[in-house]
Amino acid sequence: MKIAVLRESAAGERRVSATPETVKKFIGLGADVAVETGAGLSASIADEQYAAAGAVIADRSGVLKGAGIVLGVQGPDAASLTGAAKGAMVVAGLNPFGERARVDAYAAAGLEALAMEFMPRITRAQSMDILSSQSNLSGYKAVLDAASEYGRAFPMMMTAAGTVSAARVFIMGVGVAGLQAIATARRLGAQVSATDVRAATKEQIESLGAKAIFVESVKGIEGEGTGGYATEMSDEYKAAQAELVSAHIAKQDIVITTALIPGRPAPRLISDAQLASMKPGSVVIDLAVEQGGNVEGAVVGEIVERHGVKIVGHRNVPSRLAADASALFSRNLFNFLSAFWDKDAGGPVLDEEIGNAIRLTKDGKVVNERLLG
Repeated sequence: MKIAVLRESAAGERRVSATPETVKKFIGLGADVAVETGAGLSASIADEQYAAAGAVIADRSGVLKGAGIVLGVQGPDAASLTGAAKGAMVVAGLNPFGERARVDAYAAAGLEALAMEFMPRITRAQSMDILSSQSNLSGYKAVLDAASEYGRAFPMMMTAAGTVSAARVFIMGVGVAGLQAIATARRLGAQVSATDVRAATKEQIESLGAKAIFVESVKGIEGEGTGGYATEMSDEYKAAQAELVSAHIAKQDIVITTALIPGRPAPRLISDAQLASMKPGSVVIDLAVEQGGNVEGAVVGEIVERHGVKIVGHRNVPSRLAADASALFSRNLFNFLSAFWDKDAGGPVLDEEIGNAIRLTKDGKVVNERLLG
C-alpha cells in the first residue's frame, strides 16, 4: 500500500498530515510512503527529514501515482488527486457540511473519503480524534493571543510602587478548547471564570480552580450532550443565560468563546450591547469565528475594535502552532489507520462502528447518513 502525503494548498494552512515519526511507523506496517516536496516546511520539517525516515520525496503527480491512501490536513480538491489508485482512501479533515460539493466530487471520482472530524467520541477512538487534539492547542493559543492583545499584565503583582490587579478572564464554552484555556489562563495568573450549557462541566471548571458561572433558574443540558457537544437550547434558557452573562461580562477584561454545534452555525453568545458594556481595552477571542462566530461583529481573519473592545477572529488557530499541531494531527491519523491495518489485505480494513461514522463516499456514491438525512 502506497501512502501519499500532500502539501497543503488551503490559504494559511501551515500544518502537515505526517511527520518523520509517523512516516517511520507507517513503513513499519509495510506501507510505502511518498511525501510531496515541501509538504512539511511550514511546520519546520525539511524534506531531508522525511527522506531520512524512509519516505520518497516527489512532486504531486509522483506522490499520487498508484497511491491507495492520501493523507491531508484539509481536504484536497478531487481534481487534484489524479493518479491515485481507484477507490483510494482520502483521509483528512474534510469539512463535510461546509464543502458538500467537494464531497460529491470525491464520490464522482470513485474515491473513499474518510472525514476525521466525524470520528465518534468513544473510548477506543480517543487517540484518533483530531477535533480534540487540535482544540486543545486552540484553547492554549487563544489565551496567548489574548495576552498579546491585552495591554496589561495577567497576574497580580505586588510591588513597592503599588499592586497590579490580576486580569479577569471569562471562558464561554467548556469543551476541550475551553478547559485548556482555563488551565492556561490560570497558569498565567489570571482570575478565571467559565460557563457552559452542559451541567456536567461545572465540576470540571471548579476542578481547574476557576469559578463556574451557571444559570440556576432554568434547566440546561444534563450530562454532555451528543458526542460531547452542546445542543440547541430552549429560548427560556437562552434568555436566562444572556441575562446572567450580561451582568458578568461587564466586569471582565478578557472573554474567550469556544461554542460550536456540529453541522450548524456557531451559537451567538455575545451581542453588540454586551460588548458595549465591557471596559475599554478589553479583549474578546472568538474561536468559532469560522463557523459564523459566537460574537456579534467578529470578522474572520481580522482583529476589529468595537466600543473600545478588541475582537480577535484568527483563522485556523491550530495552524498558528503548526509544528505541535502537525505532530498531534499526524499521530491521530496513524493511530486510526494502524488500528485497522490488515497485513494480509496490505492496508486498513475498517469496522462498521468507526467506518460507517467517518466514511463519506464509496463506490461512486455519498454514503454517510449525516449527509443523506
